[in-house]
Amino acid sequence: MVRDSDRFLLDEILDKALSIEPLDRSEVLYLLNLKQPRELDKLFTAARQIRNRFFGDQVYIYGFLYFSTWCRNNCAFCRYRASNNLCHRYRKSDTQVIEAALEMMDSGVHLLDLTMGEDPFYYSGKDGFDSLLGLIKELKRQIPLPVMVSPGSVPDRVLEKLFETGAEWYACYQETHNEKLFHQLRLNQNYQERLRVKYKAARLGLLIEEGILSGVGESLEDVADSMELMKDMGAHQVRVMNFVPQRGTPMQGFPPPARMRERLIIAVMRILFPDRLVPASLDVYGIDGLCGKLEAGANVVTSLILPRSDMVGVAESTRDVYEGYRTVDGITPTLNRLGLSRARLDGYISWIEEERKRYISRYYSEEKVLM
Repeated sequence: MVRDSDRFLLDEILDKALSIEPLDRSEVLYLLNLKQPRELDKLFTAARQIRNRFFGDQVYIYGFLYFSTWCRNNCAFCRYRASNNLCHRYRKSDTQVIEAALEMMDSGVHLLDLTMGEDPFYYSGKDGFDSLLGLIKELKRQIPLPVMVSPGSVPDRVLEKLFETGAEWYACYQETHNEKLFHQLRLNQNYQERLRVKYKAARLGLLIEEGILSGVGESLEDVADSMELMKDMGAHQVRVMNFVPQRGTPMQGFPPPARMRERLIIAVMRILFPDRLVPASLDVYGIDGLCGKLEAGANVVTSLILPRSDMVGVAESTRDVYEGYRTVDGITPTLNRLGLSRARLDGYISWIEEERKRYISRYYSEEKVLM
């Protein structure tokens, strides 16, 4: 039963959010605790209003190129953990990646999301990353689209080269900012180093995507902590994905969270990050889950995969891929039904350029203060 006082408090918080006033921690936790359908509808409506104020009806679309599923890590949640023999392994050639990227461009995506595991091929030798950098350089030469690179926690010299080759985005998800939980999920990995590399990338001029995994044992306090840290980091794109159990992993029997949890966190992210990009990933629930995420305030559709590319996703690795639903044509009916439109490419590129100028100015100002 919802008390009148609860309704009034929710209305006060949402009015504050719609005025683009910062919410305090107790208000954020209040929103994250919402459960009643009428309360959630109010939250989602406010999130859409905020999205529309900053982005109108425009939605950005990302093509996903998972070009290597080899990984040196043994993350407890991941299908492609090093010790899992029940997954499909491949490492695509530069030619295969570029051909898929050209087809992605022709289909109408705004960005190429170049993703790999921490492939030992690249991490094992001092020149291992040269081939990755060469691939990015060739992609940038042939294809006039922004590039996001997700190569894991790379050395600083590689970050510098990523920027020099023309990559616009760097993604390296923490999954949680609860350090104890991080070590349970990302076994034998360095929490502080993985966090530090994102701050370093931002100072170099790369745009940052940070993300959390929902339903892996985190508390609502942990989710609030993550959002505070994402804000401190200056993340340009913030995302959440619900956990999906994977065969051959220690968490294959771990119960998945309710779908609504992901939508709720998306809506709170939109409220806390009104002018940031918030993705709706097709990698969890496929096309069936897209509508709810967009209605919660997302303004990016990610994880589009070409049926002919023989590349996969991460959580729901092949869901809706071969049916063609994870394509621009496949998602367009959903966008139309919601009154949303695929943004113009030049609009997306302009957004990126403005963000880079803003953050270069921000870090320059911070350094002057420290001098």
